[in-house]
Amino acid sequence: MATVHKISGDFYEESFTLIALHSTMPDFSIVYAINEALMSSFVRVSKDLELSEYEAFPFFEWQDDKHDRYWTLISNESLKKERLMRDDLFQNEPSYAKRHLIPEYKDVDYFIKIEHDDDLNEALLLKKLMTIPRIITAYSLNADILKSRNNLIF
Repeated sequence: MATVHKISGDFYEESFTLIALHSTMPDFSIVYAINEALMSSFVRVSKDLELSEYEAFPFFEWQDDKHDRYWTLISNESLKKERLMRDDLFQNEPSYAKRHLIPEYKDVDYFIKIEHDDDLNEALLLKKLMTIPRIITAYSLNADILKSRNNLIF
């Protein structure tokens, strides 16, 4: 008889803080501004987060060794070319699909995910983020209530 090993959901539970950002800035500009404001070192990951054939989300990461934290900044929006077979006037034109990483928050432009074990001063972090001129608003989200929480595991 074979032994079955199961990993409980509590075993894989990771603690992280999730910050929502609203901004009209492109991803490279917002990363530059955040690096300046927080004195961080976000860098673009060479491969986008691909949830499916039509969903690819660019993201940036930073390993904060000083505070033992792992930060990621990810776009909530994916605009990827789809292949559609059409027999109409626009049959040779590409089609683009707009998808969201967290569909419950379609109006959010970017998410910052901070994996940490210690206390994080969220109020100070939000205050520093709000000093960036083209960030409209920034606020903390409770990731435990998200239906699409699994999309944040990367």
